[in-house]
Amino acid sequence: MDLYNREIVDCTISDTQDTNVILDTLNQLDLLQGALLHNDQGSVAYYQTCIEKDIIRSMSRKGTPADNACIEWFHSVLKSETFYLHKWRNLTKDSMTNIVKKYITLYNETRIQQQLNDHSSVQYRKLVA
Repeated sequence: MDLYNREIVDCTISDTQDTNVILDTLNQLDLLQGALLHNDQGSVAYYQTCIEKDIIRSMSRKGTPADNACIEWFHSVLKSETFYLHKWRNLTKDSMTNIVKKYITLYNETRIQQQLNDHSSVQYRKLVA
């Protein structure tokens, strides 16, 4: 999530939450040199990749979700506006992935936010550019 306009810039969906997921996501991002990247996972491979890409690392403290409040808020909104409206047992991994991808598009391009003067994330980014 870009904290400037709350735009979701990338998403990786996986069966496991491990270093490979983080590295895959990190390698997909096209970040400027010196960009600040916040993550709640750290590993030697993550550290090395950040150094190679000249990325400044920001890490959450263990067991402190408030350090990552913006993305925690997004996950809560995602679940309440999508998954809580469906029957969990009927969803396959592919249908869940499609729901998340469609919601991120809706969230970025259509869903207005009061904090962004009633613009969507993409509208706000274009407005101030």
